[in-house]
Amino acid sequence: MDKKTVLFVDDEPNILSGLKRMLRPMRRAMNFEFAEDGPAALEVMAARKVDVVISDMRMPGMDGATLLATIQEQYPHAIRIMLTGQADDESVLRTVSVAHQFLAKPADPVQLKQVISRATALQDLMADERLKKVVSSIGSLPSLPETYARLQQVLRDPDGSLADVAAVIEQDLAMSAKVLQLVNSAFFGLFRHIESPGRAVNLLGLDTIKALVLGVGVFTDMKAPPSRIFNVKTLWSHSMATAAFAKKIATLESEDRDLIDHAFVAGLLHDVGKLLLLSRMHGEYEQAVRMAMETSCSLLEAEQKIFGLSHGDVGGYLIGLWGLPGPVVESITFHHRLRDYPDPDFGPALIVHVADYISYRLEPGQCIGEQPCLDEEILDRAGMLDKTDQWLELCGELQEKSGDG
Repeated sequence: MDKKTVLFVDDEPNILSGLKRMLRPMRRAMNFEFAEDGPAALEVMAARKVDVVISDMRMPGMDGATLLATIQEQYPHAIRIMLTGQADDESVLRTVSVAHQFLAKPADPVQLKQVISRATALQDLMADERLKKVVSSIGSLPSLPETYARLQQVLRDPDGSLADVAAVIEQDLAMSAKVLQLVNSAFFGLFRHIESPGRAVNLLGLDTIKALVLGVGVFTDMKAPPSRIFNVKTLWSHSMATAAFAKKIATLESEDRDLIDHAFVAGLLHDVGKLLLLSRMHGEYEQAVRMAMETSCSLLEAEQKIFGLSHGDVGGYLIGLWGLPGPVVESITFHHRLRDYPDPDFGPALIVHVADYISYRLEPGQCIGEQPCLDEEILDRAGMLDKTDQWLELCGELQEKSGDG
């Protein structure tokens, strides 16, 4: 397999020199290119295939947001990562739809290497011929839910506010009602009734509300033909529980806001591939469901036999196409096969893997075929194996409080 090429863009020569030194041990596995501004970066992109672009945000002339937007349009295959400092917080809103991932500047060497390794592993999977074959069989992929897309537009507006976000949700009456129903469920542990999307945004945070809007939109828009053997409402209940458990575990073990939010979003959308396959390849997916039920194999194994891949691969492809953050896409893709995920430490992918397991452990009737197992070796390697009993107990308490499975 050809080596991947990673392009770094920064207007500070000292930063680029430091990156060259830091990345020297990875040169056998990857090619690295360096550019001091946006136009120079586009010249590199035009001259050779670049797989990953990591750009500074604040550069004279063409800034990082403009550069990544241009690359998104001209070279959509490239994974786009933005380096930002604290002073760039407002500017980040301009890049939410063009960057797959954000890294704090100065970049931590270990984290940077992990991000590059994971991004290229995900790109390899997205280029897999079996996945391309299934995607071509699906035909036209669903578009980003309309209300969520409008939220993204508001967030890109420098003058946008939380009140504007709430107004977008309130304009969609069905969405507003469903989001408030979810927010007022015991899964969120709020001890007061929330009567408006604006209040929900203030209490739970923008990222959580955005995730709920996206999840509700996906399950509303992606209509599947009626099925006697696959219950979409049960899938939604499992997805909501997995999201709540993922957030609980992440909050218990970390104060990293991005990690917590990514775990919640990925938990909510981790099974979107099942919904996509059921809605677009109904007969074949019901065949996989029957195989799992009749032979007591896992649904994952049945999917592999019927399609040559799993719902995680298909879901990750769709969510990646929609431009959600890299850790969310990676978690959806790899939550059933952490061993294929480079350096699977404590992060959203591992958290969703555990939350999915706990959800089926607590509600075995929701599982089709054999229940998923914990990858104890990976958990042990991440130093988290001894935490699983505590997580199971806490999630069980949360499940009892929810009262709605």
